[in-house]
Amino acid sequence: MTDPVRNPEATAPSPERAEPASAGAASASPAPASAADAHPAEAVSPALAAALAEELMRRAGEDRELMREAAAAPTPERRRRIAWCHRDNAEALETIVRRHGWPDASLVGPAAATAALMILLHAPEPDFRLRCRDLIAQAAADGRCPAVHFAYIADHCAVDQGEPQFYGTRMDPATLRPYPVRHPRTLDERRHDVGLGPLEEQLRALRLPG
Repeated sequence: MTDPVRNPEATAPSPERAEPASAGAASASPAPASAADAHPAEAVSPALAAALAEELMRRAGEDRELMREAAAAPTPERRRRIAWCHRDNAEALETIVRRHGWPDASLVGPAAATAALMILLHAPEPDFRLRCRDLIAQAAADGRCPAVHFAYIADHCAVDQGEPQFYGTRMDPATLRPYPVRHPRTLDERRHDVGLGPLEEQLRALRLPG
């Protein structure tokens, strides 16, 4: 199974590999929140930033391990443990966001920022994902996190709302094909703008065994 810390959706390429795109890449999608909402209300010390990063990585690692166990041998108990983990992780992330803003790479480092994104994608509350989507859009526009992070959460929220996605990152597990995409002819251009490869490369990777 694909590592969800390096890859927040099991069917999508790793966001850690992409460099931040220009601010214009995110601006074509849902409008971000105001800058005042996107930045922490108070300064974060290096020690606190390190502690936040460690917490995010630990929680994402626990999620990853539970998902690996469930993939190897699915049971109702393992599914319950995953659901509990997702709820608990989302509550912890919501506390971090409320106190310090979105934990982007400038605050907690690239690996922990990607872990935060994975936790967000697994969060059970759609309203929380929407609020964080706007914060991530602002962070991407400011160069504080890779634009590909915004691509993942924008697509996730679009599918949740029954709307076409922007970048084709969210796959239907029944078909291993993307959920509906807006303006398919220009999809690969939008993917390139946020650091993703062509969709067909992603689909070929999904079809590989292992």
